[in-house]
Amino acid sequence: MELFAVPDLPEVRPGDDLAALIRERVDLRPDDVVVVASTVVSKAEDRTADLSSFPAGPRAREIATNLEETTGDEKDPRFAQAVLEESTEVLMESPFLLTESRFGHVGVNAGIDRSNVPDADLLLLPRRPSESAARIRAELPAERVIVTDTSGRPFRHGQRGVAIGWDGIAPGRDYRGERDRNGRELGVTVENAIDELAAAANLVAGEGASGTPVVVVRGFEWGDHDESDAHFRDVSGDFVRQAVREWEFEG
Repeated sequence: MELFAVPDLPEVRPGDDLAALIRERVDLRPDDVVVVASTVVSKAEDRTADLSSFPAGPRAREIATNLEETTGDEKDPRFAQAVLEESTEVLMESPFLLTESRFGHVGVNAGIDRSNVPDADLLLLPRRPSESAARIRAELPAERVIVTDTSGRPFRHGQRGVAIGWDGIAPGRDYRGERDRNGRELGVTVENAIDELAAAANLVAGEGASGTPVVVVRGFEWGDHDESDAHFRDVSGDFVRQAVREWEFEG
């Protein structure tokens, strides 16, 4: 399997045709997987915003005050308001905001970014990343597209690439019912293929000022395995989320 960044992409602006920008710079094959950072998807879809667009309500002001007391850093209540408006649930309010986005992704600050946004205060995640992936895929020779973001993971330091949208590829490679080398039937193993591809692509794309937000994965083979459509864990079986809902930070 080979991964390489699409070279020389310009600064993406609202209304830009991402698929065309990619096509102009790389010869794609039908079995390639095109991995696109949500940053440029959001910019093309005009998902930038200024803090002035989010006048803070009472809850946002309370959250900002509590965060200031907890962290010792000044917090803008308008940012808290933006997070609230981009979320369907707030799982933690302190020592940071952990929320569920409107399309099911759980992360810090609803995935709102303040880096590499030259003309605005904030960069919001795409509204419906899988639909974004489908639009990009429809204009590419490649048959598989993944939209990614970076986020932390419980029990681990640091951030890594994760898939937040996809089209033309199933999220999971399902090994259940297959047998291991000792003949034992596998009962629970579902490999989250799109997250693994997102993490691999992030190693190539880099972070910060790297400027290479699109990576092509060439030679990835699904193999003779079933597919799983599950990606974001259902709340009823997400025991960590259930525990977090009951937890309170004690500084």
